[in-house]
Amino acid sequence: MKKAGVIANPKRPHAADIFERLARKAGAFGIELFADEQTAAYLPSATVLGFDQFTKTVDVLLALGGDGTVLFCARLLAGADVPILGINLGSLGFLTGTGEDTLEKALDALAAGKCAREIRTVADCTVLHQGSPAATYRILNDAVIGFGGSSHIVTLGLSVSGEPITSFACDGMIVTTPTGSTGHFLASGGPIIQPGTDVFGISVICPHTLSNRPLVLPDSHVIEIAVQHTYKKLILSTDGQDVEELDAGDSLRITRSEKPVTFLHLPGYSYFSVLSQKLHWRGSNY
Repeated sequence: MKKAGVIANPKRPHAADIFERLARKAGAFGIELFADEQTAAYLPSATVLGFDQFTKTVDVLLALGGDGTVLFCARLLAGADVPILGINLGSLGFLTGTGEDTLEKALDALAAGKCAREIRTVADCTVLHQGSPAATYRILNDAVIGFGGSSHIVTLGLSVSGEPITSFACDGMIVTTPTGSTGHFLASGGPIIQPGTDVFGISVICPHTLSNRPLVLPDSHVIEIAVQHTYKKLILSTDGQDVEELDAGDSLRITRSEKPVTFLHLPGYSYFSVLSQKLHWRGSNY
């Protein structure tokens, strides 16, 4: 991989030093760097690219920042077959494969072709306004319906592959990929789903019933969520970005995308080690 794109969050601590280390190591391996205008201001050796040019130019995309930077890179790629190597400029994230202290090690592995590839499922979320498709969003983490301008509950109808399941009086609903299961889904009581598992997770936010439980189902299903009754416009958030307002009569259709996202990891990367660090698993002492 001789052409590396760089998308970074320059506001992270010690960012200037990290950019200098990146430029020095990339130069030693003959890796040509390309960056967006904001990142290039801190990385003078990089060639400036518009966001729409990355997929046609680079062999790999380096996401320097946190999980939000990785999610931005996934949206930017829009299904293109370019792998992402996430390097966290701070504490290790769920999506970043390594931290700033192992930046040189990561570039060593990249140059030597020793990074492991991991395929992550992406969902396509189509918004239907009054039955007519209006927009489709690629989701690496989750789609969340809820929030809005008042505290009134709403009624959401859930169907799976054309079969009506039930309606929920609630504050909202979450549909997650395995990657996103450690986000809103986990916070709402859902289980952790290991990436690579071919499933979606569904969780209802504050349902007005004690019998509701999160649902995990094969991602071959088509999930449909209908806004049946609401006193307010609901907000649809995809991967943490507010993208649409929904009203009564609107709905979502969520399917597995044919174009996943590829992550690169250093040799020895362990998903369970990341969970242990982020969730502070310590075990029991007797």
